[in-house]
Amino acid sequence: MEFKDNIPIYLQIEQYLYRQIALGKMKAGEKIPSVRKLALELTVNVNTVQRALQEMNTQGILYTKRGEGNFVTEDTELLSKTKQSLINNELDEFVQNMEKLGVKQDELVSTLTDYLEHSEDHNE
Repeated sequence: MEFKDNIPIYLQIEQYLYRQIALGKMKAGEKIPSVRKLALELTVNVNTVQRALQEMNTQGILYTKRGEGNFVTEDTELLSKTKQSLINNELDEFVQNMEKLGVKQDELVSTLTDYLEHSEDHNE
């Protein structure tokens, strides 16, 4: 994982874990890797991973079983809201980038439709 300099690493770890959950790589009720294992995988300090997990516990996305580790919530409504939040963040970034390129909001749908139609031609 490559980290961006302008965003705290623990927040980027949170976003990474949210994506893993949203993509179904970590399922509701499933145990997530240990703090040490995540720290090794992501090549970051254990304390940084712990901070990200604490934040996610506070938000209810994860819960801790004493002596067993951290688990993904089984609250499917919360997981759906979290996924929608990720989608909205991606869309916000997309719209901002398009505006920087001079694409007006009322042109976004047609621009995206054209892109998708042409990208299908290349994917077949």
